[in-house]
Amino acid sequence: MSKERLLSFFLRMIGAFSIMAIFFVFVPYDWMNSIHQALDMGVLPPAPVVGYLARSTSAFYALLGGLMWLLSFDIKRNLHIVRYIGMVLTIFGILIFGVDWIEGMPLFWRIGEGPIVVFFGLFIFFLSGKIDHPRG
Repeated sequence: MSKERLLSFFLRMIGAFSIMAIFFVFVPYDWMNSIHQALDMGVLPPAPVVGYLARSTSAFYALLGGLMWLLSFDIKRNLHIVRYIGMVLTIFGILIFGVDWIEGMPLFWRIGEGPIVVFFGLFIFFLSGKIDHPRG
């Protein structure tokens, strides 16, 4: 498989999973609370800012997933944007790891979010660096 096809597949895979976050923009509070409790994180506070942050974060992930999906169809033409996405995902993953740590998220969450986002970002950034940008 060529580097371009591998990167295209990878962007579509991440994009597809991220797009599914749109579902959580619309779930009832009771569902979010049940998931929160199932993760042994206690009762989800019913404050409006909590629902806003959960839903807007889900919407943002879906938006980013759609962008990755679209970029995947023409890697060479979108190479600068793909490289940028890789770079900012890496930085975002580091920041999220710090936020997860400071906020006292469970260990599985700390390991399962920030470091994985860093890996995705680095993979995209370095693989896109091995693809020649078309001249002209």
